[in-house]
Amino acid sequence: MSYKVAAFYQFVALPDFEALREPLRNMCVALDIRGIILLAAEGINGTVAGRDVAIDALVNQLQNGALFNGRLDNLELKFSTASEMPFNRMKVRLKKEIVRLGDPDVDPNAKVGVYVDAADWNALIRQDDVLVIDTRNGFEVDMGTFEGALDPNKHKKVAMFCTGGIRCEKASSYLLSQGFEEVYHLKGGILKYLEEIPEAQSLWRGECFVFDQRIALGHGLVVRKPSDGAADHTDATEIDMSEEAEETND
Repeated sequence: MSYKVAAFYQFVALPDFEALREPLRNMCVALDIRGIILLAAEGINGTVAGRDVAIDALVNQLQNGALFNGRLDNLELKFSTASEMPFNRMKVRLKKEIVRLGDPDVDPNAKVGVYVDAADWNALIRQDDVLVIDTRNGFEVDMGTFEGALDPNKHKKVAMFCTGGIRCEKASSYLLSQGFEEVYHLKGGILKYLEEIPEAQSLWRGECFVFDQRIALGHGLVVRKPSDGAADHTDATEIDMSEEAEETND
């Protein structure tokens, strides 16, 4: 028995985000969906799991239903599978930010870097004048990352990546505001890259940490055992739900 896992986000004005919490949670519970969804005035960010038909129904409601009234028309979506339910419960949390940066002047709705599709990522990061930046936490980097990272002061072009793409939206907006001339980010994040790029052509090394009980995904988004020496975060759901981490698969 398998479960469908959906990771999604969108930066969009949600001034009524507090009122959305309970109806959204009730919808997920009614569909027997578990996971975590963050709501803020700047948008939505979540990773949830359930039966195929339930996840499809939720996505349809997010994109077309009355609750969001068409505002999630540019939802960034990625799907994978899990052999067991990767979450213990369903939570919808209200936050100041859907991905934490701490700079209120950064607005991804106003300005972000250039999106780079997974198929074009290798060619970009192989360029000598491109700095590759991993925007994730240290323990995620320990599990796996792309090769390369040099002094940002020596480079005008920056290529950055994160798990699902959302963290780069803010990070790229911030770097542009700090004077970087060309900022690129991997569209759909590591998960989209691992889904689309064959392992034989891949520049990814290691596994991709995910904030649920699968812990690590490899090429083809297949569940993998973390490599020896990787950080031991065996209770990913508790990481997911902790106030300190405030993470989904972003």
